[in-house]
Amino acid sequence: MFDPVIAPSGTLLGLLQRGRGDGTLHALAAPRAEALAALNHCVLSDPRHDWQVENRSLYYARLYMDLHGGLEEIERHLYDVDDRIDTDEARTGLALAVLGHLASYGRDDALRLLRGYAAAGAGWAWALDELALRDDDAGLRALAGPILARFPATPEGEAELAVAVRDAFEPRPWRLWADDPRPSVGPRVRAAQEAGSFDRWQRQMRPAGPRPGWSVQAVFDWAEQGLERGAALHVPAARCLSAVAGSDDRAAIVTAAREGGDGARSTALHYLAESRDPVVLDLIEAAVAGGSRTVADAAVAAFERMCGDEAVDRARGWIHRPDALGASAAGVLACRGDAGDAQLVLGALRGTVRADGPDAPTLWNLVDGAGRLGIGCAAPVLRHVYRETASSHLRGRAARALAATDASFPTGFAVECLWDCEETTREVAARHAETGDVRVAERLRRLAADPAEEAEVQTAVRSRMGQDPQAV
Repeated sequence: MFDPVIAPSGTLLGLLQRGRGDGTLHALAAPRAEALAALNHCVLSDPRHDWQVENRSLYYARLYMDLHGGLEEIERHLYDVDDRIDTDEARTGLALAVLGHLASYGRDDALRLLRGYAAAGAGWAWALDELALRDDDAGLRALAGPILARFPATPEGEAELAVAVRDAFEPRPWRLWADDPRPSVGPRVRAAQEAGSFDRWQRQMRPAGPRPGWSVQAVFDWAEQGLERGAALHVPAARCLSAVAGSDDRAAIVTAAREGGDGARSTALHYLAESRDPVVLDLIEAAVAGGSRTVADAAVAAFERMCGDEAVDRARGWIHRPDALGASAAGVLACRGDAGDAQLVLGALRGTVRADGPDAPTLWNLVDGAGRLGIGCAAPVLRHVYRETASSHLRGRAARALAATDASFPTGFAVECLWDCEETTREVAARHAETGDVRVAERLRRLAADPAEEAEVQTAVRSRMGQDPQAV
C-alpha cells in the first residue's frame, strides 16, 4: 500500500484525513456536498499511515450519520474491478469497518452491503468479521453457502478452508455453520475446525525454537541462523540466554557482544542490557560507532530497554550526539529523567520538530516527556505537533501533554478533542474540556448515550457530569 497523500491541516480534507475533531465540526458547517465528497475521499483512500492501529472507522461512520450520507460511493469502491486484482485488505478494510459501525447505528443499507460483499467480494473475511458482531443468526446462516463455495471440495480447498476457520478473527459464523444440518455445510466446517486444531497442536508439539539443555553457543547459533533467513531473533534469543547462561558464561557473552557475528552480537547486547551488566553501556556505544546497521539498531534498542539510573546518567551525556543513539538518549530522558532534565528534553523536542517535522517517530517519547515533566514552555511546539501531525496517536499524546502544560487547553483543543477519532483522546477531552461551552455539554451527553462509544470514554464523561452540574 502506498503512503497516503495528506492534505494541508487547514483544509477540510486535511482535517478529516487526520481524524481531528475540528474535521467533524467544519464538515457540519460546510456545504453538504463538499463535506460528503471529502468524507468519501477519506473512506475510499485510507489516509492512515498505520491502518492497523489508528482509528478512523467510528469517526467517519458518525459523520455519515450526521450528514445523512448515502453509501453509493462505498458500494462502487467495493465492487470496483480492482477488487479482483488488488486483494490487499487495506484497500477495503476501512470502508468495511465504517459499514460495520453504520450497521450498529441501524443503517439497514450498510448491513445489506456488508452481506452482499461478504458473499461476492475479495475482502469477504473482513466483511464476515463485521457481520459476526452485528448480524443476526439468520443473516449469518444465509452466508454459509456463498462462503463455503469459495473453497472447492478438493484436498487443497479443504486445507484452505481449515486455514480460514483457524485464522478467523470472529469465530461466531463458523460455530453457527458447524451446527448447520445441511450435508454440504455442517460436516465441512466441523472437519475444518478439527483440522485447524490438529495443525495448531502439531505446531506446539514441534517448536522450531530453542529447547531445554541448549548451550550459550547454541543460542548464538540460532540467532545467526535467524538473520540468514531474514528473521531478527536477538530479542527472544536474549531471553533464552537468561535461562541457560550462568556466571561462568559472562566472558563468552561479553566477547560475543564485542566481536561476534551480527546475530550473536545483537543477542549478547540485549542480554547484557537486561541484566544491567556494568560493561554494556560502553559496548553499546562501540556497537553504534563501529558495528553494522543491524548491530547498531540492536544496540540502540537494547539501550532503550534499560531502566536503571546508570542508563539515565549515560543518556545525559549522549543526548547531544547527532545520531540514533543521541535520539534514543533524548527518549530515555523524556521517559525516565527528572525535573533537571527538562531543558534537555525541551531542546530535543524543538530540534526534532525543526529537523524532521511533526511526524518524526522519535517525537512520541519526547511529547510524552514534555507532559510528564510539566514543561510549560513546550506548549507552543506541542500545539504545532497537535495541529500538523498525520498520526492520530501522536496527536493524542500531544493532547495529553497539553493538558499538563497549557492553561488554555480546557477551552481550546480539549473542546475539539471531544470529536476526535481516537477514544483515548476523547477520554482526555472528557476530563478537561470546559463545560461552559454549550457545545461541550451537548457533546458529553451524546457520548454518554452512544452505545458505540468506548467504556473508558463514557466513564470519564459520567464522572465529569457528576462533578459538574452544568454539563448535565
